[in-house]
Amino acid sequence: MERLTTFAAGWVAERLAEPAARAVALTDGRVLLDAGDDGRLARFALAEVGGEPVLLGLLDGEPLFAVAVEDAPGGRPMGLREAARLLSADEGAYAAQAAGLLNWHRSHPHCSRCGARTVMAEAGYVRSCPACGAVHHPRTDPVVIMLVEDGDRILLGRNAAWPPGRYSTLAGFVEPGETPEAAVAREVREEANVDVRAPRYVAAQPWPFPSSLMLGFAASYAGGELDARDGELEDARWFSRADVEDAVAGRGGYRLPPAEAIARFLIDHWRAGELP
Repeated sequence: MERLTTFAAGWVAERLAEPAARAVALTDGRVLLDAGDDGRLARFALAEVGGEPVLLGLLDGEPLFAVAVEDAPGGRPMGLREAARLLSADEGAYAAQAAGLLNWHRSHPHCSRCGARTVMAEAGYVRSCPACGAVHHPRTDPVVIMLVEDGDRILLGRNAAWPPGRYSTLAGFVEPGETPEAAVAREVREEANVDVRAPRYVAAQPWPFPSSLMLGFAASYAGGELDARDGELEDARWFSRADVEDAVAGRGGYRLPPAEAIARFLIDHWRAGELP
């Protein structure tokens, strides 16, 4: 899909008026899947859904919008995490883009400078303040997520809120003035009390819960005694290659992250010897 970054009001009005214009819809934080195709988001004519449409881009030359609705006009509502396991890669990207933008509009109705009510502009990629003239753009928070490896073992941690037995890679927000590589080292030290070296970027994943971009890294263990000391993790431990394979096969009482998560992508690439 062709994404656009600058919008003239007249051009947007023309796209909204196109008979071929379609919208994907979110209701109560859930996306609407095509009732006959689990790998595809439902499409609706704009007149069917109402609300304030946000332009996602041009798909095969035709405009595709996203709209938040109270009542589903059709399709099959599903939570984003569950839907991500079913949607194709392209459709999952549309869902993430739609959720990120619509969540931002819902949670930022007022100007952070003067408090006045803001209005949507530039096809949904801006909120402008009619009182003081401030222009607000969607926010994306960078998060590092890292697989720490030490030969034939990897470091995984457990959050108490996760399902029983689940362990995953460590993660944390990038702080102001910090590089992603520095955030990798700091977060591992804070959460697990170990040092790492040679952080290497691997891949990224949008994570609209509500507005993060997960930056996947691999890093090598450099020393320190493992200890989940800061209270963020319930437990942290080293997993041997055999431990990981048992978890993949459903043995041993441990569970890995779901297939759609970048944490699982990092683990699976380590298993395959494909990390940089």
